[in-house]
Amino acid sequence: MIEWSEITRFGDVTITCFAALAIAAWLLAENENRLALCWSLLFATGMAVVVATKMAFIGWGIGIRAIDFTGFSGHAMRSTAVMPVLFYLMLEKAPRSVRGIGALFGLIFGIVVGISRLAVHAHSVSEVIAGWMLGAAVSVSFIWVAGSTLRNQVFNPLRVMVSMLALLTAPYVHPAPTQQWLTKITLFVSGHDKAFPRRDWQHLRPRIEFGRPLPASTTLPAPTPSSAATSL
Repeated sequence: MIEWSEITRFGDVTITCFAALAIAAWLLAENENRLALCWSLLFATGMAVVVATKMAFIGWGIGIRAIDFTGFSGHAMRSTAVMPVLFYLMLEKAPRSVRGIGALFGLIFGIVVGISRLAVHAHSVSEVIAGWMLGAAVSVSFIWVAGSTLRNQVFNPLRVMVSMLALLTAPYVHPAPTQQWLTKITLFVSGHDKAFPRRDWQHLRPRIEFGRPLPASTTLPAPTPSSAATSL
């Protein structure tokens, strides 16, 4: 039986960024230079949003306490951005309806990866949903552009096969220490010694008693240093 810890690796930056690069390479190899640029910009923008929100919390504690949001889930974003596009391009010669089903399967795959992030306690529900929506925006935007500009020619089967075989290694790939890298960069930029403590930040959310918030004069616990809990 496949465990959630294995499924979540399909969203790891090592696998998804390789797949994203493979997609760009496919398009360039088929002389679809504009589409390759479009895909690269869309995926890079999605990654930039994820990184920016995570850095904002790690360095300065910027988030939304009411929904326990400290940044977009990178795993959910990347898998939802990459897989629909991957299946859509692989089914290039199939009828439009079949290609649509392939893209839909990719979106569902992103949901499964998102659920795995909840199962391994890496993210909150709001972070996973936000990551999935961002990834869906990336993939759907590209598919919309590709649907009207992609020429009717088949990608080299060997390129596709090699790329897909690489994805099969996902459950055995050691996760990249992206959170540690991001934390070091953020602390350098912010000038702080430690990452903003998520656990204490969660305790600062307004408590509710019988459906009513506590009086404004109620003193809430002050944060104490601890390590960041989320992962990219």
